[in-house]
Amino acid sequence: MSPAERVENLILGGGTAGKLLAWELARAGRRTAVIERALIGGSCPNIACMPSKNVIHSAKVAQFLRHAAEFGLRAGPATTDMAGVRQRKRAMVEGMVAIHQTRFAANGLEFILGEGRFIAPMTIEVWLAEGGTRRLEAERVFLDVGTHATVPDIPGLAAAAPLTHVEALELDRLPAHLVVLGGGYVGLEMAQAFRRFGSEVTVVERGPQLAAREDPDVAAAIRTIFLEDGIELALDTEPVGVEGSSAEKVRLRVATNDGERVIEGSDLLVAAGRTPNTDGIGLDVAGVELDPRGYVKVDERLETTAPGVWAMGECAGSPQFTHAAVDDFRVVRDNLAGQDRTTRDRLIPYCVFIDPELARVGLSEREAERRGIKAQVARLPMNAVLRARTIGETRGFMKALIDPHSEDILGFAMLGAEAGEVVAVVQTAMLAELRYTGLRDAILTHPTMAEGLNELFASVSDQEKR
Repeated sequence: MSPAERVENLILGGGTAGKLLAWELARAGRRTAVIERALIGGSCPNIACMPSKNVIHSAKVAQFLRHAAEFGLRAGPATTDMAGVRQRKRAMVEGMVAIHQTRFAANGLEFILGEGRFIAPMTIEVWLAEGGTRRLEAERVFLDVGTHATVPDIPGLAAAAPLTHVEALELDRLPAHLVVLGGGYVGLEMAQAFRRFGSEVTVVERGPQLAAREDPDVAAAIRTIFLEDGIELALDTEPVGVEGSSAEKVRLRVATNDGERVIEGSDLLVAAGRTPNTDGIGLDVAGVELDPRGYVKVDERLETTAPGVWAMGECAGSPQFTHAAVDDFRVVRDNLAGQDRTTRDRLIPYCVFIDPELARVGLSEREAERRGIKAQVARLPMNAVLRARTIGETRGFMKALIDPHSEDILGFAMLGAEAGEVVAVVQTAMLAELRYTGLRDAILTHPTMAEGLNELFASVSDQEKR
């Protein structure tokens, strides 16, 4: 066996946190190597955030075309060209990959395409994509290996070759009837997009509501919107078996409160959560411990149980958002520089790109109640926001949780057009420890969605204290 090559920093996985750290270390003149299994730039620009939002926007355009008459326009019958949708998405991905290739070519940074596995502490063997192997020994190792879509252990499911979001985004044909297993964020985004392209869609969710993490009023509003869009919903429904093959014909047997039934479709999409990519990479050999769910155990500085080894992003159990991974990078970067930065008490917003968008930051009502936190709740329907009326996007609502004593904003949720942009306004106010009256009295541009915050927070004194 050839001797190991020595590097100062070795990053296993080239996702968001890993690539940012690699570029930072390389700029500082540190000899750094990145080992990436397949995706140059990681999941976000290749198979997740960016391509999914690209396809979702194409579905939004399809929706506009079908409703052109509502805007005073005449248009002929719209037909979805999934090959064209895919090509638009692929062109964007290719451009993103090219940008990453240029960044990875920086001086002092080596990008290695291949499968990496620990064979000893601080030593990784790489099975190169081009053939052959290399062994690298590092002073410091950073894990950023991510997660993959979970395929539940349901009889017949694996044999049916179901789609995950990865394969769904590569379809060049339109499923006649897409059955979606899972009413979480990914399942909801994909379900609505394919319905707008023209597929019949059924969403099967084990729990009593869609978007299980959200408050019941938010989930109920999403349910209404999906039903209005012609999506069939099967809640409190437990899959018990699958027959057939996705892309041909599938029969999903499910158990409901009224007994067993069969849901038939042409294609089956699994959106049932994520599994960390920590199996089979030798973490036990490296002295890196996992938690009961298979995520890497880390402290608040993202240090693992092995000296000199850090973990970042989804594999470390961080919130499964690219922007959380960006902050993981900052935590590790600053601690390497001798600063004291942690993951404790981070204020992490998120947006679900259904239409209208769902965005939230801080506490939900359910979380506040569970933690015994008294909060004053203000609500505003989107049809009260003048900008929503101008664009014909009046479905949904805003709501905020306020501390009745300090007047601090504890949380904010919005189901409405441009929610992902408006939530940043509230998050900024929360980070600045601005009382809700600051947004209530701010002079916000008219007519914008953010202007609705004036009216939302003006209604706080009218709400009951909880």
